Amino acid sequence: MSTNTALDAIEDGEAVDQKEFRGMIGSLLYLTATRPDIQFAVCLCARYRASPRTSHRQAVKRIFGYLEIHSRAWSLVLLGGFSDANHPGCRIDRKSTSGTCQLLGTSLVSWSSRKQASVSLSTTEVEYIAAASCCSQLLWMKATLSDFGLRFGKIPLLVDSTSAISVAKNPVLHSRTKHIDVRFHFLRDHYEKGDIDLVHVEGVDNALIKGEIESQWTGLIALLV
Repeated sequence: MSTNTALDAIEDGEAVDQKEFRGMIGSLLYLTATRPDIQFAVCLCARYRASPRTSHRQAVKRIFGYLEIHSRAWSLVLLGGFSDANHPGCRIDRKSTSGTCQLLGTSLVSWSSRKQASVSLSTTEVEYIAAASCCSQLLWMKATLSDFGLRFGKIPLLVDSTSAISVAKNPVLHSRTKHIDVRFHFLRDHYEKGDIDLVHVEGVDNALIKGEIESQWTGLIALLV
């Protein structure tokens, strides 16, 4: 909106559809959560939602035009996640800890470090449970970001356990994995549906599940700040 634009609630002009105008204002107010540069202009136009005129709608359209010009290349934004786990974990109850993080582009937007609810019998099991937890968060983020018009294909989920990946990719029930709670097998289900892509990655001990040595911790901090 131009700094010279002056809006008046009682100015003469043709009345416009109130429902349409309020819908446009509502959409813009939703965007102000991440676009503070339009907040003043949107709030100014919102004052006239009770009796909008042609000039008010024109001002709102100018805001949409501004957003079209000054928008980021969302096609370059990628969604992905990492998961890891330790075994046997806590020396007292022997429960392992799952560590996950989710990135949008190069920005860390979500993470967790959480003790698992049950004792696991193998490293494969704890890694599989951690990957299932990360998958759940990624699917929620995918659904949420769809409200912003962002669409993703297979979401890469990087895991450092080849055995856990094999369990997810192989539908055959083996004696060594049949004890794993069925609720964690939704990871396999979403892999088969093409929602996620399980990728093996070599990695050192994760800061979310174990104490880091100073040199590794310093490197991680440099990436976050």
